[in-house]
Amino acid sequence: MELKTRRGMLGSALKAAAVAFGGAVAAQKAEAQSARNAEKRDATAKPGVPAPATPLPFTTVVGYGNLLFVAGIGCRTPGTIEEATKWVLDEIEKNLVAAGSSLDKVLKVDVCLLDMKEFDRMNAVYKTRNWGKVFPARNTFEVSALPAGDYHLAISCFAAM
Repeated sequence: MELKTRRGMLGSALKAAAVAFGGAVAAQKAEAQSARNAEKRDATAKPGVPAPATPLPFTTVVGYGNLLFVAGIGCRTPGTIEEATKWVLDEIEKNLVAAGSSLDKVLKVDVCLLDMKEFDRMNAVYKTRNWGKVFPARNTFEVSALPAGDYHLAISCFAAM
């Protein structure tokens, strides 16, 4: 009985040491991964991508690994929802190309509309773009306001490089 207890205690001590060592190894691995992720993240504007025309604190395009995140782009020019949608998608495409990607590599799109009654008209322009073999995943939201105040819509996306 005493031998079993000592073996049990020794086994428990070894398990505790292994867990502690494993925890230290896991912490080291997590720290190394965090450093690699920080190296992958380019929180400055991609070369050739214009800075946002706003005093708000954001970057137009941020890269992370092989992904590009494009901030919401809106249209200040007065006109129809079709014109605004075309202009915004043109700007997104310019930003993607400048950052080394394209519309056919877009994975996800978020559209914010001031009036959901304009959805069909926005969508008629949206679906004419060259999104590749399949349309990207998309959310469309009606919002009560957009930061600039006079936008019809704002569109953001993320894409592969």
